[in-house]
Amino acid sequence: MPTLIENTTHYVQQTLASAEGGHDWWHVQRVWHNAQLIADHEGGNRLVIDLGALLHDIADAKFHGGDEEEGPRRAMVYLTEQAVDPPVIEAVAHIIRQVSFRKGAVPDTLELAIIQDADRLDALGAVGIARAFSYGGFKGHPLYDPTSPPPGKTTINHFYDKLLLLKDRMNTEAGKRLATDRHQFMEQYLTQFFREVGE
Repeated sequence: MPTLIENTTHYVQQTLASAEGGHDWWHVQRVWHNAQLIADHEGGNRLVIDLGALLHDIADAKFHGGDEEEGPRRAMVYLTEQAVDPPVIEAVAHIIRQVSFRKGAVPDTLELAIIQDADRLDALGAVGIARAFSYGGFKGHPLYDPTSPPPGKTTINHFYDKLLLLKDRMNTEAGKRLATDRHQFMEQYLTQFFREVGE
């Protein structure tokens, strides 16, 4: 008989089969892996962490008309169907509601802190750069415009509006350590980018 985690993995893979490349199953898998790495050092309820990581982007509001409750709703229905204990369902729904950068939420549980860090790690480093350009292309944003300094809707501006801020907004010691190298790589990338465009 499949386990709850196996069922959830399958559910997320099916649900996100046609998702934008930076918010697809592979993003979820990386966040799940990051969350496990952080939890190995920080502790926390592993079932809540696993389910929260797997379901954190099950219906990202920016792809659902800005509806911040669609993700928690879907997760709660799914977990109820799986006969998960109500306190676990509530903990996972809370994570989904509060995990995003745009919310600016200060975590009030260790599990939320871990998953928020895990999600932010995937917006850093080489993968973070790839995701930024994937999403920028998806939205039709210009790659770069020297006449449009931050804030502005170019992908390069997104580094300054969000990505370069993440290192100093990590919650856990493990998350901070993992973020450092990725942040430095992005700084090196931008140095090379501006060298190539003649700035």
